[in-house]
Amino acid sequence: MRLYSPTFLLALLLSAGVHAQAFPAKPVTFLVPWPPGGSTDIVMRSLATIAERHLGQRIVIENKPGVSGTLGAQALAQSAKPDGYTIAQMPITVFRLPAMMKTNFDPSTDFTWIIHLTGYTFGVVVRADSPWKTWADLVAYAKANPGKLTYATPGNGTSLHITMEDIAQREGLQWTQVPYKGYAEGAQALLGGHVDSHADSTGWAEQVNAGRLRLLCTWGPTRTKRWPNVPNLKDLGYPIVSNSPYGLAGPKGMDPAVVKVLHDAFKKALDDPEFQKMLDKYDQDVFYMNSADYTAFVKKAIEEEQKAVRKLGLKL
Repeated sequence: MRLYSPTFLLALLLSAGVHAQAFPAKPVTFLVPWPPGGSTDIVMRSLATIAERHLGQRIVIENKPGVSGTLGAQALAQSAKPDGYTIAQMPITVFRLPAMMKTNFDPSTDFTWIIHLTGYTFGVVVRADSPWKTWADLVAYAKANPGKLTYATPGNGTSLHITMEDIAQREGLQWTQVPYKGYAEGAQALLGGHVDSHADSTGWAEQVNAGRLRLLCTWGPTRTKRWPNVPNLKDLGYPIVSNSPYGLAGPKGMDPAVVKVLHDAFKKALDDPEFQKMLDKYDQDVFYMNSADYTAFVKKAIEEEQKAVRKLGLKL
């Protein structure tokens, strides 16, 4: 066994401290695993713009859409260095997908959890000229026409997919998911008449308010502020709340001092009134957790999400 002198060990610790104090010395790459222009992309760009004021370096958004929002996680696990210069938005799909299919990452070991931020307001919309005026109408049609009714989602294993299949199981019906890379593609498919309905976050708000789409239900714990007349799933008799909370992470093995720098910058951005207005615009509620609490939350979330996959028989 090699023995090191106290002087050497002190120098090593001081060196690590200097490294942390110097971070960041260059721009930070922020992987957003959804297409440009969607609600998540817009919100994350706003967050990054504010956080870089506190970080003292640019935060460069890199979109990596596909595989139900897990390409950011794949990049962290496979190629990113644990130096704090590559981070990613981590949707709840990251906990769920390994139970559905073979993945090149393990959420329990491959990441450093930095900060938990917020969650979505989800809902189901149809075209305003569709025959379905209410959620009951949609369910009745699906029951009478097994497998015929289609719904768009941002991908297999997303909370939108999981919740729609949970509802189908409870109702004893079959409908057909059509997965897309993100909100924009699904919205185009709905407006173009290629799918019957669309389950997604509030990117549909403008179209709903303009009367081009009809909002049949929302999935939060209470009705929304902007659409108080629209029932949530609890109003409709389902004991379901689905809001897909998310946060930020980096590769495994990051220096705790670097994690703290990133956490503090994004926490200040999360609390900024400018960003709060952005969250309000997209109906996202703050769900903050520090690094330690987020790490503990992940362990429980992995178990819960994988249990849901098994219950619904969604292993691919």
